Amino acid sequence: MKMHSNHPYHLVDYSPWPLTGAIGGMSLTSGMILWFHKNEMYLFHLGLIILLMTMFQWWRDITREGTFQGKHTIKVVKGLKLGMILFIISEVFFFISFFWGFFHSSLSPTMEIGMNWPPKGIQTFNPLEIPLLNTMILLCSGVTVTWAHHSLMEGKHNQVTQSLFLTVILGLIFTMLQAYEYLESSFCISDSIYGSSFFMATGFHGIHVIIGTTFLLVCLTRHMLFHFSKNHHFGFEAAAWYWHFVDIVWLFLYISIYWWGS
Repeated sequence: MKMHSNHPYHLVDYSPWPLTGAIGGMSLTSGMILWFHKNEMYLFHLGLIILLMTMFQWWRDITREGTFQGKHTIKVVKGLKLGMILFIISEVFFFISFFWGFFHSSLSPTMEIGMNWPPKGIQTFNPLEIPLLNTMILLCSGVTVTWAHHSLMEGKHNQVTQSLFLTVILGLIFTMLQAYEYLESSFCISDSIYGSSFFMATGFHGIHVIIGTTFLLVCLTRHMLFHFSKNHHFGFEAAAWYWHFVDIVWLFLYISIYWWGS
């Protein structure tokens, strides 16, 4: 028997995923401690597998609710948009903490690093080589994801496919170039406050690029399965907002750490 509700809100069904997510998160963090202190990775791998399976199945359920069951009404989508905005704001403050640490150390270098920035012995990257190329790549990806958004609102299915595919490819190229840059680096995360600041800030940004690329790849798959319409495509909008946030953070990273900080 089909139940009809007299309100526009989505009362979430019972789900095992919050519990399995908590178990996976606890296993992952405990596994990292075991890995760091005993060099044993079995618990870390177990936690990672549990988390990945939880995420896949939880998001599958949300896709089903929004696409096929009609539970993402206008009111619900407004709440989802607000939640995504608050999440991005929290991410902004997460990166502000890295910039705070970087400028605190670089504007007034201590005696321990020779009262000099960059510290003596640190050979920095040339900001006009791979970092500039990566900046161009991310700016171009911002253009292609905007192209995809406008094409989706205009009902141009093929153009959305092409532009989203281009965005995913650009995200992958960025990640590969940054991995190459890390391999070629003459310093590591333990080389003074410069190494710590550089790898923490650019490393977490790199993780966000990987997450954003995955997010857009899922949206591309859903688009090809005709999950989105002109008026109902918040899953894609959230991915586009996240990608623009990643772009803006990179611009600040490039200007402050790669260009000014070198």
